[in-house]
Amino acid sequence: MVRSLRTFPSLILATALLVFASLFNPASAATAEELTADARQALQSLYRTQPFAETISRNAKAVLVFPKILKAGLVFGGSYGEGVLFRGSKVDGYYNSVGGSWGLQLGAQSYGYVVFLMTEKAVDYLRQTKGWEIGVGPTVVVVDEGVARNLSSSTLKDDAYAFIFDQKGLMAGISIEGTKISPIKP
Repeated sequence: MVRSLRTFPSLILATALLVFASLFNPASAATAEELTADARQALQSLYRTQPFAETISRNAKAVLVFPKILKAGLVFGGSYGEGVLFRGSKVDGYYNSVGGSWGLQLGAQSYGYVVFLMTEKAVDYLRQTKGWEIGVGPTVVVVDEGVARNLSSSTLKDDAYAFIFDQKGLMAGISIEGTKISPIKP
């Protein structure tokens, strides 16, 4: 019995490492065409579930769509996903979203998020920094139902608005703070 209690943390650590390895496997990277199709579909899904997102999109200079972010954690956690930057209906670039966290956490989940870049300054910052750390640079407001009730197209004053959607899995809490967005070539 004592021996099995000592191996329990090792078993959990081994399981977590396997989950991370499967989540961040570069061999499963999407092609540009697949990523673009997934991003367009995710955006339409967001518009159906959060109609205000479509309203914001009309004023946005660009829209950054991450259709699927995978996140797992056991004290230390990580997240990864690939996305598309749209200017109007045209693809303007491909990006990845990488995050790290630590604290009281256990589980795995997937979700998508969309960032509406409202100013040219925010779009330029994304391009020029070659790695935008959310929480540094342009102001990003994460929109939930409470925030959405208080926004209108005339009160949009921040650089960027983010919507998190399509959450699946078992893990408490989602945040895009501590996330780094960098350009990629799929």
